[in-house]
Amino acid sequence: MMEIPGTGMEWEYSDDDGEEMEQDAPVEKKVSVHACNTWNELRKNGQLCDVRLRVEGVEFPAHRTILAGCSQYFRALFTNGCTESAMSVIDIPGISAEMLELILEYAYTRDVHVNEANVQELLPAADQFNINGIVKECCKFLRRHLSPENVIGIREFSKSYFCPGLEKACYDFIITKFPDVMAGAPNEELQLLSVEDFENILADDYLNAKDEEFVFEGLVHWVNSDFPARVEYVPRLFQKVRVGLLNPDYFMSKVKTHELIRDNDACKQRVVDAVKFFYDLELSNQSLTDFSHPLAIPRIPYEVLFAVGGWSDRSPTPVVETYDTRADRWVDVEPRDSHPSRAYHGIACLNQKLYVIGGFDSVEYFNSVRCFDPAKLCWSEVAPMNCRRCYVSVTVQGGHIFAMGGFDGQVRTNAAERYNPNNNQWSLIRHMTAQRSDASATALGGRVYICGGFNGQECLQSAEYYDSAVNEWISIANMRSRRSGIGVIAYRHYVYAVGGFNGANRLNTAERYDPGSNQWTMIPNMYNPRSNFGIEVIDDMLFAVGGFNGYTTICHVECYDERTNEWYDATDMSLYRSALSCGVMRGLPNREYFSIKKFSKSPPETTKKGEKPHVPTRTQSVTTHEAMTTDD
Repeated sequence: MMEIPGTGMEWEYSDDDGEEMEQDAPVEKKVSVHACNTWNELRKNGQLCDVRLRVEGVEFPAHRTILAGCSQYFRALFTNGCTESAMSVIDIPGISAEMLELILEYAYTRDVHVNEANVQELLPAADQFNINGIVKECCKFLRRHLSPENVIGIREFSKSYFCPGLEKACYDFIITKFPDVMAGAPNEELQLLSVEDFENILADDYLNAKDEEFVFEGLVHWVNSDFPARVEYVPRLFQKVRVGLLNPDYFMSKVKTHELIRDNDACKQRVVDAVKFFYDLELSNQSLTDFSHPLAIPRIPYEVLFAVGGWSDRSPTPVVETYDTRADRWVDVEPRDSHPSRAYHGIACLNQKLYVIGGFDSVEYFNSVRCFDPAKLCWSEVAPMNCRRCYVSVTVQGGHIFAMGGFDGQVRTNAAERYNPNNNQWSLIRHMTAQRSDASATALGGRVYICGGFNGQECLQSAEYYDSAVNEWISIANMRSRRSGIGVIAYRHYVYAVGGFNGANRLNTAERYDPGSNQWTMIPNMYNPRSNFGIEVIDDMLFAVGGFNGYTTICHVECYDERTNEWYDATDMSLYRSALSCGVMRGLPNREYFSIKKFSKSPPETTKKGEKPHVPTRTQSVTTHEAMTTDD
């Protein structure tokens, strides 16, 4: 808040983060919009004005007290006792007439129109006159318009005018979208990135690159943007590439032989160390990298995949595991308080909170909803649903959580409802066209899709979507297979329907729906048949987690890459379980806790990505519930 001298009133405004400007006294009055408009009208008409500001030969009438209330620069100018403070016309240097008009408009209305054409001139002008409100508006505009092509330049721009919030936002953008920035930034942008800044980026544990090869290729691109002036920095930067995380074949064919590395004597020792590391790894017949080795310290993933609850060892489990995509390992999560055992529940991730919705504990069917706060590692109860729902389908769309269908212990329902986290309330929406228990749902293109399930008599082949604009469910083309206990997820531009139970067998087949053509197309089969499993997209790959294969629960995890149209094995979970649910959260402030970094020693050896999974040796049991229930 900023006091306007001579009025006894104060301006009140805040930025996007809710941070108010400093104030010396509590607010007693606020300037009304009507008063602001009146004063601005007086200014434009030159009425009651006591000063004229002259820029580029153009004079702008104004009121000293209004300007002093907006800017420390003007306050000092009008009260310093110097000659200028008493002059009726004051020349203002270093600013254009257009920018001064915008500043005056803001001083009187606290409103400024920032756009791409004026932001680079307006921010320095606001900085010159110490008008924090305009500086904040410019910074917010630039944050909203960050892209791989401009983020480096905007970061340098923010440094020039001491905008630490904007500078941090730019750095976080570069760290989070590193491959895109390196590929998209033109040479003139890359040339602005100093070796010190680039070295810090490459060394950052939070650098988000799906594979370390993107880090090496980023190094090459940065050097080539100003070649040969930057060649001397190659050894210094190569030290920051975690060569032990590279694929050995990629290292031998692309890194070791690259002209920047091959012909550089200062890089030879690191090459030798890397070759020895890969040789020792192969010689020891280890199936996974030793992440305690200094050449292979994993980076911290930006996205965290949570696997919660499920059916394991004859009963529901409360276990929560997270998947570290950078290390291809699963990590046990230890909340500060306990979470009840649940199976056949749904999960929704919204506003960096994880919601566990409905479910079954082998005795009771729930309408309750529990919320996990990853930052505090604690659980809390939120408003319950209107209906009890086991085998519930859950997704997030438009800032709301949708819960659809399920089984309440007596009937399978077509009822649906949605949760508003802002007021902690569930509200019923239009019923689906079919009763669906053990279906699965996702959101794509503003629509909520739900596919398959069981209606009490048969496994379903049908699918539909919800249009919130008209509060209607609209049927789409049937899937190619009946699927109950299905996994449904939006991946790139399609809705994928994976696995499930067709009434006779558990399926390893998968298909995808194109909303544009209203058609389903088969994709390659999974390695494992599975129903009632977790499904999510992380690192731009579709993951299928655990489930029931018709004989037993499984811990197997596999992933599908649309670009190669292939399935790959990932590391198994530590626990055999079905009827679990999965969710992904991005950018958690304490995501290191959910990664392999939380361990001081290397975790146990497991399967290697891309290989067929090993045959489990742990004793597994099939519960009566899993083997006999029609819903799986």
